[in-house]
Amino acid sequence: MKSAYELAMERLQQQAPTSKLTAAQKEKISELDVLYKAKRAEKELFLKGELAKAQATGDAETYEQVSQQLVRELKRLEDDCEEKKEKVRAK
Repeated sequence: MKSAYELAMERLQQQAPTSKLTAAQKEKISELDVLYKAKRAEKELFLKGELAKAQATGDAETYEQVSQQLVRELKRLEDDCEEKKEKVRAK
């Protein structure tokens, strides 16, 4: 007798079969990961520096704005990376 998990996995496989990635696709996805990891680190470094400046001056409004900008920028980079990965997978 199959478990509920095994049955669910079988149904999922029937509805949306997984495709195998080629070596070139895997390499391109890996390159995208490295690129966006670097972009993320660059953005975090810059904006965390701005946060430190705002905190040092005691400017709560600027601190909050930069904090929100950091969250938005990181989310945007993550979304861009995933979008590009999906394009690679679709090829």
